[in-house]
Amino acid sequence: MGNKNINKINYRAWLMSGLFGILTGFFLVIGYQLETLDKVDISDKNAMLTMVCLMMVIAIDTRYVWRNYEQAHSGQKLFGLFPLKSASPLDTSDKKIFLSKEHLFTWGILAALGSVVLLAEFPGFFVYDAQEELNEVLTRTFTTHHPLLHVLLLGGTIALFHKITGSWNLGICAYIFLQMLVITCILAYVIAYMQKRGIGKRSIILWTIYYGAFPTIVMYTLCSSKDGLFSAMLLLLTAFLVQLLDNTEAFLKNRNKCAAFIAAAVLMPCFRHNGFYAYLVFVPFLLFCFRKKLSKAIIIITVTPVILYLVVNTVLSVTLTTSTPHHQEMLTVPIMQMARVYTYDKESLSKEDIEILESFVPEENLCKYTPRVSDLVKVGFNNELYEQNNAAFWKLYFKLFKTHPMTYVNAWFLTSYGYWYPPANINVYKGTTVFTFTYDESSYFGYEVELPGERHSLIPMIDKFYRYISIGSFHTDHKVPALLFSPGLLIIIYLYVIAYRLYKKDYKNILPFLPILMVWLTVILGPTYLVRYVVILWFALPLLLDTGSTQI
Repeated sequence: MGNKNINKINYRAWLMSGLFGILTGFFLVIGYQLETLDKVDISDKNAMLTMVCLMMVIAIDTRYVWRNYEQAHSGQKLFGLFPLKSASPLDTSDKKIFLSKEHLFTWGILAALGSVVLLAEFPGFFVYDAQEELNEVLTRTFTTHHPLLHVLLLGGTIALFHKITGSWNLGICAYIFLQMLVITCILAYVIAYMQKRGIGKRSIILWTIYYGAFPTIVMYTLCSSKDGLFSAMLLLLTAFLVQLLDNTEAFLKNRNKCAAFIAAAVLMPCFRHNGFYAYLVFVPFLLFCFRKKLSKAIIIITVTPVILYLVVNTVLSVTLTTSTPHHQEMLTVPIMQMARVYTYDKESLSKEDIEILESFVPEENLCKYTPRVSDLVKVGFNNELYEQNNAAFWKLYFKLFKTHPMTYVNAWFLTSYGYWYPPANINVYKGTTVFTFTYDESSYFGYEVELPGERHSLIPMIDKFYRYISIGSFHTDHKVPALLFSPGLLIIIYLYVIAYRLYKKDYKNILPFLPILMVWLTVILGPTYLVRYVVILWFALPLLLDTGSTQI
């Protein structure tokens, strides 16, 4: 290799490690300020100096680690925990994975482990708008606030089993058990796929235990919220993208896989609306990747999910709903930014500005502003007025931005920094009373059973453990182990891996994970930071770490 090429490689390595260092240093210092001060203080010279030093140290250390890794593991698998038995990932496209012996065996183990926890948490974690979704089915009053497909599945299943058994608990348990079978089937598929690629027995055992026992994954496997199914479908889509890019020709010849790819891409946004926007932004990247050999088949499997989703979503919305749209879900950040100005700098607003703002968000809601969650503010948003005169909303928004830019930055960061600051305390609902308890030490996970369900644990020891992690003091009692439960640590791992692959020009092992990153980008514009919105980071971690190769 000539000196010129070596210099280019070194430059790219320093560029990627530098960008990673800048992002990570920013996350750590700015996140610390938000956690302790409830604001970003750029006037704190010590903090800014610390941030610059961290950026430099992390960048240099990252480059050093990459260099040593390449010297020690030349030709081995990138970020695989153990060496591969074979280096032939392209062979998997023609092998049967779904319902293969390996898949069924792993699925059985994961389902068994999940069933044990389900007994401990009987009838399961019926939480996060569960009662509201069930009531939509029972009253036949639907809105677009929650994905209609999930509302029908959850409410329909529970209502059916309640009609048969007379028990709400059995109806809830039946739905969660069926959901668990779907999610564990997909998790087992990923392990079986990696096994076909050639990962060793130790990796298989490790990832099986991880999928079957890591609390964050189990929580959402057994939770009635749409986040579990959404993440499972996104994971399946990611696995198909890995296979598509590994061996495009073989994948496109397999009609079953093409159909499954389309199904996963359609169902994923049916469980969370932001999944559609993430996929829509991803499509141009995928088509650009195949620009030199763009075929009709590639266009079909890429674009068809967009069309089908729009058709399905439109039909369900027109058929079932009569209510006005919930614009506040898309406008969470602007609403919170103006609410923060109203709360902390109201005297700077003119009487006309206040009247306009209060016409969109009532005073009683603006007065309930809390920095880390928007629920109490956005719930009063006047959707009808926004439909009639959204220009007035945006005119006021940009007017306040000109005079309060840092207030806007703080408002946004305070509802999102838990996604990128590893030690963040996920306790955004502190003091909020729900059906069976009041959040106090943590709101990491909802944990409870909303009415009409009722918790009857058959294994109290396991129930106590999950309560401790969900709403107890685990995250303050064990700060180092708690980092494994942190979205902030997970996104740093993802960025680290992707930065390395960019340096190595390993683009085909970056592209499959772009939809996940797009989803992450959508949630940092959301109402608060909760694990439920980014559980995909845990679901896809094994696939991330066991794909990619060094190219030395």
